Amino acid sequence: MDPFVIAGLPAHVLLVHAVVIAVPVLSLGLVVAAAWPAARRALWIPLLVVAIGTVGLVAYAVSAGQWLEERVPEAPLIQEHTAIGGALLAWAWGLLGVAVLLAAWQLVARARERGGSAPSRGIRLTVGIVGTVLAVAVGTGATVATVLIGESGSRAVWEGSFSEDPLD
Repeated sequence: MDPFVIAGLPAHVLLVHAVVIAVPVLSLGLVVAAAWPAARRALWIPLLVVAIGTVGLVAYAVSAGQWLEERVPEAPLIQEHTAIGGALLAWAWGLLGVAVLLAAWQLVARARERGGSAPSRGIRLTVGIVGTVLAVAVGTGATVATVLIGESGSRAVWEGSFSEDPLD
């Protein structure tokens, strides 16, 4: 059984749909959690789990794409897609890094509150601003990369392969 074939189809063509949803949703969730302490308290564990899953999903999609590239005729659009496709894995790791930082901050803040010495308002505000800027930067980069990679992949598959007019 080939790990890059699902129900008789190349896994890559199925996985990319999950990646296109996971990356922007995770990005948005990280921004909300960074900017809104109540959301961070509620979402830090789910966001951490989703971030770990997203790294795995993107890694699998990239590997499945490399597998598929070896099984289709060479074409400039496919080469362009594969040339930029691997970059998404670095962005996924970046999203995981932001999720880990938010989780660490949440755990530190919780431990200090239990110990009776909650972080000062200035520290909370600074960490919130830095975390939000970081989440916005990495989330925007990851989402833009996802869109560009997805657009190049759809062009590689569909450009010139359909009629704009209905076929009789």
